[in-house]
Amino acid sequence: MLRCRQNAYEVFVRGYASVAGKPSRLRGAKGTFLGLEHFIQSKRALSLWREIVRALNKIPPSSTKSELRKFARDEFERNRHVSDITHIRYLISTGKTEFDSMKRYIEEQAL
Repeated sequence: MLRCRQNAYEVFVRGYASVAGKPSRLRGAKGTFLGLEHFIQSKRALSLWREIVRALNKIPPSSTKSELRKFARDEFERNRHVSDITHIRYLISTGKTEFDSMKRYIEEQAL
């Protein structure tokens, strides 16, 4: 009886684990899965992008606003397929530094 229950449980677990869900969006350029560190860095990059957009939304519509947004978007798009963790960390760090200087400019424009 115990053996029968154990087999039924194994079949249930195996069946449940093999059900295909949505495909992962965390794939590298060559279709390989990305690891935890890539996941963390992609979330940091997304967080930086959102912070930039929120800051840009504070300034009134102007050519400066559209130029800053275009510059930020182009930088993110240009480095979209970088997969080296060290280089990603460097880009995020550099992006935060550039954003801090841009943020000071935005605060001056908002006043």
